[in-house]
Amino acid sequence: MPVLRADASLLLVVDLQERLMPAIAGGAAVVENACRLVRGAERLGVAVHATEQNPAGLGPTVAAVAELLPTPAAPKTAFAAEVPAHPGTVVVAGCEAHVCVQQTVLGMRATGRDVAVVADAVGSRTEANHARALDRLRAHGVDVVTTEMVLFEWLHDSDHPAFREVQKLIK
Repeated sequence: MPVLRADASLLLVVDLQERLMPAIAGGAAVVENACRLVRGAERLGVAVHATEQNPAGLGPTVAAVAELLPTPAAPKTAFAAEVPAHPGTVVVAGCEAHVCVQQTVLGMRATGRDVAVVADAVGSRTEANHARALDRLRAHGVDVVTTEMVLFEWLHDSDHPAFREVQKLIK
């Protein structure tokens, strides 16, 4: 996997929705890390795309994330999200790791796209499902990373003009 670059990444936020998040193990941390990623993407010029699974049933994207998005989340009913064409690596946060995140990522890998899944910004209702999803994704050539790894790779250098702002997101 190549190093993540801000000028060659797309951040995909999958289904962080009001009625789903209370059931997610460690859901508050998943939302917090997704917010860090969206804020960092905005400061570093990384494109952001978000989805909502059956919003009539699961509600809208949680407010903390929705208010940061550059465009409203795209509704879907299929578990796998349609991801905009974009050169480089798709960095994925969201829920559930073993359902919509996994099916979206496996679909992208099947078409040869580079994908990085942010382990501390994806969640499932159980830790077992979360762990097995990450294991399976690794086996399919997906880079499994953390929020801090992504933000510092996007920065690349402490001389970056946004370094202090981005660094504050993780402190």
